[in-house]
Amino acid sequence: MAADHAAGLLVPVTQSVTLRPTVDYAIEQLLDRREGDAEPAVHFVFVAPWRAGDPDATVDREQATDLLAQIETWARYDLESADVDPETVEITTAVVGEDDYLFGPADYVDLLSGYATQHELTHVVVDPEYSLTGQTTLLQPFEFELQQRDLTVEEAPVDRPTQRGRLLSRPSPVRFLTLFGVSFLFYQVLGGFSGLFDIVTGVATALIVALTLSSVSFYRDPTLRSSPRRLVRGVIYIPYLLYEIVVSNLVVARVILDPRIDIDPRLTKIQVFVGSGLPLTTLANSITLTPGTLTVRADDQELYVHSLVPFAREGLFEGSLERWVRFVFYGREAARFPTPRERGDTEVLQEPAGVDATAQDGSAIADGGDTGAADGGSNDAADGGDESAPADGGDESAPCDGNGEDATADDTEPEVTE
Repeated sequence: MAADHAAGLLVPVTQSVTLRPTVDYAIEQLLDRREGDAEPAVHFVFVAPWRAGDPDATVDREQATDLLAQIETWARYDLESADVDPETVEITTAVVGEDDYLFGPADYVDLLSGYATQHELTHVVVDPEYSLTGQTTLLQPFEFELQQRDLTVEEAPVDRPTQRGRLLSRPSPVRFLTLFGVSFLFYQVLGGFSGLFDIVTGVATALIVALTLSSVSFYRDPTLRSSPRRLVRGVIYIPYLLYEIVVSNLVVARVILDPRIDIDPRLTKIQVFVGSGLPLTTLANSITLTPGTLTVRADDQELYVHSLVPFAREGLFEGSLERWVRFVFYGREAARFPTPRERGDTEVLQEPAGVDATAQDGSAIADGGDTGAADGGSNDAADGGDESAPADGGDESAPCDGNGEDATADDTEPEVTE
């Protein structure tokens, strides 16, 4: 199909602390620049720092593909939040440069310029923390070289982590009414809908909450298209989380009551792909609520978790809670995602004295209980198969393979997926 890509954007991407807001800004620009019947198109391109045939090339490419899948999920989420059907926008992800040797900004720009010419793209949005081979100091010459190729280059105006962003967002009637309704309903549930007094005090309480917190409770306006679905999926998620809390309680109680079982405390780092903001907070708090694990720090998409027993650690590495959170916020298809163990995104940072560090698969050493379920979730959760996350009855758009298989396992897939 010969589509008009006059409104198309090229966005070079790599893992960075400002990647999520850069994607959000790119989608805003794409919608603002949409003209007439032109088909909006955005291309997220990952320039490979490895070469085909390198020992770790397969693993590196899988990680890049996982990142691009997450970026596509964010883009679809942003489009839905703007009440735009994601199917009406061309979202393309690509890994390029595996067969090229790139030594400096000019080499990167030649590669991206050729890609832009091939796909008729003239506008480039650059992440302010975008790095070439891990060096952010090359960003300015990189942008200069792009401008010499007759490309319109714009650096995404997002806050860097070293800057203190605004706590308050713009007032919005939608945010106010949403927070008022949620607060009033929560108050009535606690009060048991007992009478007129509870209704009056509930209205007063909800009004105070909405007036004081509506500017800090949402970073974007809730929409009728996506918010009810997430609410329903959240209700489905609660029983599973309660089940995990009960199971983890029993395991920890067994460890406490049986002196023959040694505890095996470790500090672990896990790279997750749930998005920032509320999804990341939900996952971090879910992990903390399950006995035996405590989220110590959430740094962008990295969680630092202290686990008390191998049972809890195995659950983290199986990633059931991560897949359930993806299900809640992005739909059933997003739950079909490789586990942190399968992706190689786990690392044990703290080992007992005299014990060699385990591999990044986080294999348990001490006997802290059975390894079947998890604090972070058991294998009973949304594991990407037919019995993964329960369906919510609606069509969801998420960048997963949809077959219950690893989205990154097939090296024969083309480099550009639409």
